[in-house]
Amino acid sequence: MLTPPREVRTFADFYRPFPDSRDQPTIRLLEAAALPEPYRTLLAHTRHMTATVEAHHGGPVDVQVLVSRRVGDVYARKIILRLRGSGRPVQFAVTRIDLAMLSPAVRDEIVAEQVPLGRVLVQHGVLRTVEPTAYYSAEATPALADWLGLRAPEPLYGRLGVLTVEGRPAIDVAEILAPVA
Repeated sequence: MLTPPREVRTFADFYRPFPDSRDQPTIRLLEAAALPEPYRTLLAHTRHMTATVEAHHGGPVDVQVLVSRRVGDVYARKIILRLRGSGRPVQFAVTRIDLAMLSPAVRDEIVAEQVPLGRVLVQHGVLRTVEPTAYYSAEATPALADWLGLRAPEPLYGRLGVLTVEGRPAIDVAEILAPVA
């Protein structure tokens, strides 16, 4: 069953739409101040991660949807953001979106799975806020390590967050950055 974003409470909740997943990492919650740099700068803010990773890496990213599921107006997906040109992975994310909170044009572009979520929202001028709700370190599973191009175990860091649209929770995100040099 897919529940609307406002009902997501823990990291494990993001994986409920994907019961056969074996890629859910083990996480350890951290305070923002405990994130090492540059991860603190990249995660502890209220901006879209799409724009943040693009600014940090100096170019646009493209979305690769690994798996998605839709039940009614609730849409969930696991994605990798990759640098355009090189294809290098820069972020893994699991999102849950209440499509009823968005215009038909925005919904259509999101479920078309061709453009990163943050870019869709910005380009359509969707009035939103991004509120991080938790920060964590993550231990990669073999699948996550493969998706992020890890050759050896490395520390991973991420955040949980909620995006409100016109003051109401509409999108929940669990994001993990690829290792940053």
